[in-house]
Amino acid sequence: MKPIGYFVHHQGRGHAERCAALAHALPAARPLVIFCARDDIFPPLPPQARIVTILRCFRPRGRRRRGWADLDTPDTLHCAPVGWPGIREAMGIIAQWFREPTPALMICDVSAEIAQLARICSVPHVKVVQHGNRSDPGHVATYRGALGLLAPCHAALAQPDWPDWMIAKTHFAGGLGIAPMPARDAARARLGIRADERIALVVSGGGGSGFAQAPIGVGARALSDWSWHSIGHVERDWHATEPGNLTHHGWVDDAPDRIASADLVIASTGNTTCHQVLAAGVPWIAVPEWRYFDEQHEKARALAEAGLAHVTPHLPSSAHAWRAAVEAAQAGHDAGRMRSLVDADAARAAASWIEGLIHRAWGAAAPFALVAE
Repeated sequence: MKPIGYFVHHQGRGHAERCAALAHALPAARPLVIFCARDDIFPPLPPQARIVTILRCFRPRGRRRRGWADLDTPDTLHCAPVGWPGIREAMGIIAQWFREPTPALMICDVSAEIAQLARICSVPHVKVVQHGNRSDPGHVATYRGALGLLAPCHAALAQPDWPDWMIAKTHFAGGLGIAPMPARDAARARLGIRADERIALVVSGGGGSGFAQAPIGVGARALSDWSWHSIGHVERDWHATEPGNLTHHGWVDDAPDRIASADLVIASTGNTTCHQVLAAGVPWIAVPEWRYFDEQHEKARALAEAGLAHVTPHLPSSAHAWRAAVEAAQAGHDAGRMRSLVDADAARAAASWIEGLIHRAWGAAAPFALVAE
C-alpha cells in the first residue's frame, strides 16, 4: 500500500492524540510516516507507524540577518520567516520523503504552509480544519487545494461562515483522539470522593500559559461549600489569597476521572478538553484562551450557540460574577445533548473516509468497507 504522511504540530497534545487514534484505525498494511518536532507527545503507536523528528521549525539557529525581518510576508503565508536554517532543514526532510515513495496522501494537522508544500510537490493532502477566523487567502487556498478536510468536531459545531464548498468536502469527527470517558460513580470511587460532595474542577491545559491563580481563589471563596480542585499549570499570583477548600494538583494522569466526577468544570476551549467535557456531560464554564486566528474564541462561540457551555471572556473577577456564571452553567445544562456530539467510533469512521479518498484518487482497492455517515 502507498504510505500516508502525517504532519503533527507540536503545540499541546491534541494534534498527536488525533494522529495516534487514526494510526490505530487505519489498515495495518498502510505505512504511516509522522513528521513532528517532538516525539514525546504521542500515545503508543501501532507498528506500521514511525515518527520522523524534524527540527523545531520555529527555533532560530545560527546568526540571522536582521534585514530579513523587513521582508514582506504575502497573504498566502502565515509564518514563513526568511533565513532560518531549521525551517529549511525541516521542509527539506519532508520534500525528500515526497520523492522516495509514492505517497497516498499527506495529512496536515496543522500547517497551511506544509499543506501547500504537499500540493506544490504533487502530493494530495487532507487538511485538518480547526475553528477560528481562517478566511485569509492562505487558509482558503489550502482548503480549496485539499483532497478532503477533516474537522475534529461534530457537524453541529461547524462555524456558520464555513462556505458550502468547504462543508461538502469535510468529514466531521467529533471526539477524534479522545479515549472513552469513565462513568461518574466509578471515577468518584477511584478518587475517594463522596457521593454528596460537590466538586468544581478547573482544567488549565497545556497549550498556553494556564489560568491565573487569583480568580480561582475568588471562585473557591464564593462557593465555599464546594470542593475546588485545579489540574494542569496555574499561573501564580503574588496577591492571591486561597481558601482551604481549594487544592492544586498540577499535572495529573487521571484527568478523565477528575472531569467525569465533577459537578462543574471551568476550562478553556482546546479541542481535547472540549470533547472530554462534552463526553462527560458536565456543566461547563468555558473560558477561551488566546490562540492564533481566534481559534478558541470561535470554538466558544459555536459551543454557546449550540447551548453546550456558558462562555465568559475571562475567569470571573468577583464573588457575585462567579455565582452568576455557575448559575448560568447549571441552568442551561443538557448532559444528553453534550454527549451526543462525541462519537466513540470517530477514529474508525475517519480512517474509513481517508481510505475512501485514497481509493477515489488512486483507484486502489479500499481495504475495508466504508462506514456510513
